[in-house]
Amino acid sequence: MYPIKMKLVLSSLFLFVAPIVQAQQNNLTTTVTQRYFNNVRRNLEAAADAMPADKYSFRLTDGQMTFAEWLNHSTERNYADCAILKSESAPDAAKQVPSLKDKAEVSQALKTSFAWCASVLEGLDDQKALASPQATYALLHVVVHNNEIYGNLAGYLRTSGIVPPSTASRADKRKSSSYFIVTNKPLCVETPPVMRTNG
Repeated sequence: MYPIKMKLVLSSLFLFVAPIVQAQQNNLTTTVTQRYFNNVRRNLEAAADAMPADKYSFRLTDGQMTFAEWLNHSTERNYADCAILKSESAPDAAKQVPSLKDKAEVSQALKTSFAWCASVLEGLDDQKALASPQATYALLHVVVHNNEIYGNLAGYLRTSGIVPPSTASRADKRKSSSYFIVTNKPLCVETPPVMRTNG
């Protein structure tokens, strides 16, 4: 029998190590979510917000989908792919997507689908993602396909005189760091004097 003190040490060690081991076992889902899904979600939602309402019916060329239809396509695929990952049917909201046209309803539907997907990914681990070819495909597709959609929408935005969100974000980062590039001096942070006491 372990002494009580040793049991407490072992219990504390387990609580500390278990999350690290679990995180290492979920490299795929963690990387896909944090590095790729979150980025393309942010870009598509920002694109939906940036495009004026009267441009939602805009087609870059004849025969292409309208801006709204591209966003609806993303919404539909989000529901379809994440339903596979959750092993259940997509929410009823997915059935209404093809009929959406106005900016307010199209952009809100997109954001709702991404939020639902995010909740599905939170409960997903590598074991579930690799359990079947369908699940693995769905996980990769929700990222790859949305990036393809965003790539198409970037042309719609630029033609409408709008800088795509991903480009604008990089420009903001360069602008915020220009001080260091121009002056080649580190940022000086003043620290308060240390109070010394006798003793």
